[in-house]
Amino acid sequence: MDDAQKQDIYRDFEDAVNMTPKELENWLETEESQAVGWTREGESEAVGHKSGRRIVAIKRTRKADLTDDDYAHMRKVVGYVHRHGAQGGTRDDEEHSRWRYSLMNWGHDPSR
Repeated sequence: MDDAQKQDIYRDFEDAVNMTPKELENWLETEESQAVGWTREGESEAVGHKSGRRIVAIKRTRKADLTDDDYAHMRKVVGYVHRHGAQGGTRDDEEHSRWRYSLMNWGHDPSR
């Protein structure tokens, strides 16, 4: 991965993740956060919840110290936020929807 690709991924990640590390950390502690998402067989934590914890770590890492693995995860986050965000939530109660909660596990609050 070259520097130009990393710059693009970093910019897209910063655009997609609109929650601060502290906001995301607090959110991940809620029952709503832990009640959504898909869990791999044999694991107890949903994929999105685990990703949220990784996002907090990435956001707290100096840009110069990010690894290629961090950039790969950042790209995954951007893809998820774009795909899932395009699906839209239920308009009746979007604020309290599983759709919103799932996106928030990935660091993106669509109500902002």
